[in-house]
Parts: sequence; structure tokens; C-alpha cells
Amino acid sequence: MRNVVRLISGYTALSLATLGVMIALRNHPTLVTDAVWVRGTIVAAASALTLFFAVRAARGDRKMRLRLRIVTAIMLVAIVVIVALPGMFPLWFKLEQSLCGLLLLPAVAYLNRRRPIPA
Repeated sequence: MRNVVRLISGYTALSLATLGVMIALRNHPTLVTDAVWVRGTIVAAASALTLFFAVRAARGDRKMRLRLRIVTAIMLVAIVVIVALPGMFPLWFKLEQSLCGLLLLPAVAYLNRRRPIPA
């Protein structure tokens, strides 16, 4: 679980950094569209909550582990959709979301493997 917490910590750090970039570029509407504001803000908040779930799950909380499995899988699917949608998001944001997906993918794979995971 330590690696899962590390991966999700990276995901959270990247999401919060992206929020900072969005604020810095707020006067460039072609780079920070309304869709970027909505998605970026939701991702930053959700990533912090996901990190909370991961830390609690690593401490042995089974309910948090289940929540973490569900949330990370949903987020990964949402990232794939965001990256695949043509024209809705600028390229820089799709690249950032791709990096987020690359951080979440091994965590999702680990959390959903078939053999029992020791707490």
C-alpha cells in the first residue's frame, strides 16, 4: 500500500500544481477555458480526498480501501474520456490529465488485483 499512497500523492501534487497553473494563466482564456476551470478544480479537490482515502486504507481501514478502489477506477475512466474528447480541452490540460492517468493506473491495478491484499 505504500506505493499506492506514493502514486496518489504524486497525483494530488500534480493536480494541485495544475490548479496553480490555471490561476497563473487565468487571463489566457484559450489556455484556461471554462471546462478546464471546472474539471481542474474538481480534480484538485477529488485528488486530496483520494489521498485521504489512501492514507486511511494503508492504515488498515477496509471501508476506505473499498472507497479508494471505486474512486480511483472512476477517476481513471474519466481521465481516459477527457483525453479522448476532441476539442473540449486544450492540449496542455490533456497532457496533464494523461500524466494523472499514468499515476493512477498502477494504483488501480494494485487495488483491484485478485489475490488478497494484506492490510
